[in-house]
Formats: sequence, C-alpha cells, structure tokens
Amino acid sequence: MNEYRFEDIVSKEESKDNYTKAEFSSTVTADKMEKFYEICGDNNPLHMDSSFAKAEGFNDRVVYGMLTASFYSTLAGVYLPGKYCILNSVESSFRSPVYIGDTLVVSGFVKVKHEATKTIEISAQIVNQDGKKVGKAKILAGFLE
Repeated sequence: MNEYRFEDIVSKEESKDNYTKAEFSSTVTADKMEKFYEICGDNNPLHMDSSFAKAEGFNDRVVYGMLTASFYSTLAGVYLPGKYCILNSVESSFRSPVYIGDTLVVSGFVKVKHEATKTIEISAQIVNQDGKKVGKAKILAGFLE
C-alpha cells in the first residue's frame, strides 16, 4: 500500500515527465461476479445467463459495470494516493464489455493538484488483456490529516 501525502504528489501540470502515477492488474472471476451479485442483487440476465447474453450479441455474460468501476476505489485507496486517501468522487464511463476471465490493468496519474482544498484529480483508465480500453474515470481524492 502506498502512503502518499498531498505534499508528495506531483501532477502532470507540474511535470510532464515525472508526475505521480500508479497501476495494478486484476482478473475478473466467476467468484467475484457472484460476490458482487450477493451485495447488489442485480439479477439482470445479461450478467446471470450466458445464453441470454450470447443471444443479445455478447461473447458471454457481461461483468457488472460497477464491479469493473470498483477497481477505481482500489486504485485510489491502495495505490494513488493510498493509505491516507479519502475518496471524494468518481466519474466513470464504460467503453467496452468486460467478461469473466478478463485480466484488467487499472492505471491512473495525477492530472491536477488543488492546493486550496488539498485534493488531487486523477485521470484513470482500465484496459483489458487485449489492450482494449474498457473504462475511464475522473477521480477526486482528498487526504486524511
């Protein structure tokens, strides 16, 4: 777990070459899908029924978009800034479907530091094992004192 403090962070505005960034990878499993279903109760057949999803033109069951987006919480809370993060907001968009078995690379960099509020704006994305961008986000994070 990273332990960045506000003063440790370098934004891309400040340095085009040496700004603060992070990434990690995670594979989406059937178990993660089941646990997410237990939490949220979304039983839409697109997520639950392989035959239905395929009949609708998808490769297989589609992973919950919010399960995919939940990795932005991990990015902020574990990696950037990490231990002292207080997550203020996440604006997320979904670009392509994610499937069980996909390995996702979640990455982000500090785009802007807001001195007045001691917050950072993180530009983040999620890319699958084929190099296809499946999501992007704008994250606003503050820091615990």
